[in-house]
This record gives sequence, C-alpha cells and structure tokens, in this order.
Amino acid sequence: MNTQEQQEQTASAKPESARGCDVYQIVTNRIIELLEQGTVPWHKPWASDDRLPMNLASGKPYRGINVFLLHVAGYGSPYWVTYKQATERGGNVRKSEKSSLAVFWKRWEVKDETKPEGKRFLPLLRYYRVFNVEQCEGIDYPKPEPRTIAFNPITQCERIVAEMPNPPTITHNETRAYYRRRDDRVNLPPRESFDSEPEYYSTAFHELAHSTGHESRLNRLTKDDHNAFGSGSYAKEELVAEMSASFLCGVAAIENKTIDNSAAYVANWLERLRNDRKLVVQAASAAHKAADFILGKIYQPQS
Repeated sequence: MNTQEQQEQTASAKPESARGCDVYQIVTNRIIELLEQGTVPWHKPWASDDRLPMNLASGKPYRGINVFLLHVAGYGSPYWVTYKQATERGGNVRKSEKSSLAVFWKRWEVKDETKPEGKRFLPLLRYYRVFNVEQCEGIDYPKPEPRTIAFNPITQCERIVAEMPNPPTITHNETRAYYRRRDDRVNLPPRESFDSEPEYYSTAFHELAHSTGHESRLNRLTKDDHNAFGSGSYAKEELVAEMSASFLCGVAAIENKTIDNSAAYVANWLERLRNDRKLVVQAASAAHKAADFILGKIYQPQS
C-alpha cells in the first residue's frame, strides 16, 4: 500500500465528528466560489399556498403594497383576518402573536368653494392590523391539498438532529419554518411538503442554528436579533444560520443537494451588508461554533 492510499484509508476511518472541521472549510470555499459567480435565484424549498394574500371574511385579494407587506410575513396560508374578524368566526388570535400591517385609501371630504359641489375629495392613506389564519386558533379556512410525496429519512441527518445537546422543542404545526426564541421552539413545515429530503434537513439545520443563540446555549442573540427584519443584526444572524446549515449539510454529506440554494441565500444578506468588510469572517466564526454545538462539541453556554 503506497503512502497516498494509507492516508486515504486513515482519513476514511475517522468518525464524522473528527472530519467535520475539514468539511467546514470545503463548504466555505464552495460558497465563496458560488458567490463570486453571482447570485443564484433562491426559492422556498417547500410547497405552500402561493395565491395572493386575501381577506378570509370578504374573500377579496389584497392589492398594491399590501401584497408585499403580507407576503414577507412568511406564512403558508394566503388568508388574513382582523382581530375582530377572528373572534366573529368563533376563533381567536394566539397569545403573543404579532400583527401585520395592511393599508387602504379612504376618501376624505373637504370644503372647496372653487368646485360646483362646494367640496372635493382627497385620498387619505389609512392602515389597520391583520393576522394570518396560521396565527389563530378555532378558525376554519380553505387548505391546499396535501402533497403525497413519500419522505425517506436520511440516517446521518436524523442522528445530527436527535443527538443535539440541550435541543429546542421541534414541531411541524405550520407551513413555515422559524425559530421562536420566547418559547425556545423550532417549527418546520411537514416533511412531505419539501421538494426533497436534503431540503428538509437543510431547513432544519438552519433553524437549529438559530436556536444555538439562545441564552441556554451559546448566548449569541440579543432581544432584537430575530425581530428587526432587514436590520444589520438580523441579516448577520441569518448569514450565521445559513452558513452553519451548510456546514452541517457537509458533515451529513448532502451539501451537493443544497449548497446552490445556500449560496444564493447568503448572497442576499451579503447584498444588504455589502459595506461591512468584517461580516463574513465574524459570521463564519459564529456559524462554526453553532455547528459545533449542534454536533455536541460545545456543551456549556458561552458568555
């Protein structure tokens, strides 16, 4: 056996945890390479109801800026209600849920002696607050036909999730992915709704990476980090989570299935913070620590 064959055999005999650091660098280099080639269009890797947002009570779709305001909230259902409409339908908004903004134009009558009618109307922009039906309890609403794609668990990915020290609660209650700090919970869309198994695990790793910022783990998140959409701290945390997810996909040997999407997602946040020359180095360091925690290499909260 020659020297090269001995080295390859030794490397392949190492457990995944020992080879993880090499994988981190390989994945980081690949992300940088893809970013240098330009932004790859990123998509949400699970199925949801992609119709225009609409009011559940009236059945009318929202128009104009409301389409953007409600789409960016990230819910899987297109249906929205006011607090009053929720209660009128026999339901309620879950405690601590945050409303979304919707706007409308109202005609405001003013006196104007220059007009034959002695008055004229001015458009007045008003706003009100609405909640997605996924934020409510006890409300019936149309749901899309469930996908029937069979889900085949990936053993290595399942092991990473199952063996995470001090894990958050993981649920599959809503058609959206998020980490909620106040109750230390990760929610993922149903497994069968994803385009592929690697996409499910990549999304799970992303949200688990967010959870490592909790004060009971790496204590990385401030109270504003996960609430101020588009802010610098939010963007950096998203970058940390996606890079950490890429590292974990590399350890689980599914990085070739997900890295194009990851690179595009990272590029989106880099564009927001393009003038921060320290961002990539700082985020990569934090992402490495997050991945290490999930893999069981760091056990105690960090000050």
